[in-house]
Amino acid sequence: MSELNPTPELDAQALADAARPEASALGVLAASAAAAQAAPAAAEDEQGLDDWAAALAEQNLQPVQAGATGAGVFQPLSKAAASSTHNDIEMILDIPVKMTVELGRTKIAIRNLLQLAQGSVVELDGMAGEPMDVLVNGCLIAQGEVVVVNDKFGIRLTDIITPAERIRKLNR
Repeated sequence: MSELNPTPELDAQALADAARPEASALGVLAASAAAAQAAPAAAEDEQGLDDWAAALAEQNLQPVQAGATGAGVFQPLSKAAASSTHNDIEMILDIPVKMTVELGRTKIAIRNLLQLAQGSVVELDGMAGEPMDVLVNGCLIAQGEVVVVNDKFGIRLTDIITPAERIRKLNR
């Protein structure tokens, strides 16, 4: 190929055409001529690559200062920051959450699940008179007892769950 094209750079299309077995000598010559016309553009591309290489080398020589970058991103903690936290909490107070009261749980085989019909009784692990679990967005936060208010069920909170108790109850 270098005999037909005095410039060492060939464009990708010319190389692909020359690699095909059905490529004729005329096609190879045409591709070589196109590559020769593209040689000035290739020289400009090579100059652009040299500029990029120089910029990358310069970047690698300059050490990055971690302290300078982090100073603008994070605000220092102070008493003024505490008052802004109060404003941040105000923003989330109206967000709705899903509160659920759980009577109990059980595991059942699919065979038994398919046999359930109207009137079937499913035994749960909760005992009668035992406090019900109160979950917010699926996370246990309290326990309480069932009450009736205006012909509707309600829950009277009897115990707020500590984080340690939450972890223990999740493992049951």
